[in-house]
Amino acid sequence: MEALVAVALGYVAGSIPFAWFLARRHGVDLRTAGSGNVGAANVMRTSGVADGIVAMCLDALKGALAVLVAQRLTAGPATPVAAGLAAIVGHVYPVWLGFRGGKGVATAAGVFGVLAPIALAAAAAMFVIAVWTTKYVSVGSMAAAITLGAVAAGTEAPPPVIVGAALAAAIIIHRHRANLARVLAGTERRVGQRL
Repeated sequence: MEALVAVALGYVAGSIPFAWFLARRHGVDLRTAGSGNVGAANVMRTSGVADGIVAMCLDALKGALAVLVAQRLTAGPATPVAAGLAAIVGHVYPVWLGFRGGKGVATAAGVFGVLAPIALAAAAAMFVIAVWTTKYVSVGSMAAAITLGAVAAGTEAPPPVIVGAALAAAIIIHRHRANLARVLAGTERRVGQRL
């Protein structure tokens, strides 16, 4: 029963659309502005860098809290991983916004900051390197997701954490498939490029 409660709380926490709330303060509906994505990067583009950073931090916090609450309610790594994945799914598919959310990157960072900090550090480094070299945030996000799963496996994290990292990476890459198509077509927006 505790496991089900933890996973449900993870989804509810993840589905809180902080990015949407922050943008609405400026009269912006992220679902129809910028990239149409309800996430920190689109807040940054449409409402300013400061709000984008706040959105990113809040999205990471809800992922971390989902894991920490699950760790308090249950023993072992499986339920915290499931609650963390539920938070990512909640962020990507929030019931409050018709299941149209963000891409899960910041929320996944919060989740694996608790579950696999070494893998997250490697993923963050890869994100910076990829964005620096390509000027595409989406490429950095996908590269970081792949790195997260690979390093989690390479550092011999508990099996549920490795599986969770692989599933999180799959969700993030799936959510970036349109970005990848635009990168290949040369139409993806680069860092610093105006709307």
